[in-house]
Amino acid sequence: MAKRVLIVDDASFMRAMLREILVEAGYQVVGEASHGVEAVQRHRELKPDLTTMDIVMPYRNGVDATRDIVRADAQARVVICSALGQEAQVLEALEAGAVDFLVKPFRAEDVLAVVRKVLGEEVAG
Repeated sequence: MAKRVLIVDDASFMRAMLREILVEAGYQVVGEASHGVEAVQRHRELKPDLTTMDIVMPYRNGVDATRDIVRADAQARVVICSALGQEAQVLEALEAGAVDFLVKPFRAEDVLAVVRKVLGEEVAG
């Protein structure tokens, strides 16, 4: 059964890019959210295996949304997505409960390597 992923980013083109990478690799994208408040609601409803979380978003940033998700679901696996220069926010997100991070712009191989690692699907090489 395909692992279920929730994609959170305020930029629709970034969500589309992640969706394409993940779907082509056999993951099921069960939902999307464009801000942190929606992310927390969608995670609660969908209970995904993995959530990708942008840091800078309107209404509620990715760090606060990650904190809320992990507080409500200790098994949640959140991967933070950040732009270069957001190291402080990435560290804060990891302290809030994120399990790993990706740097924008995305490269498919980097996204899949982190997703597989977080989901315990690493391929022996």
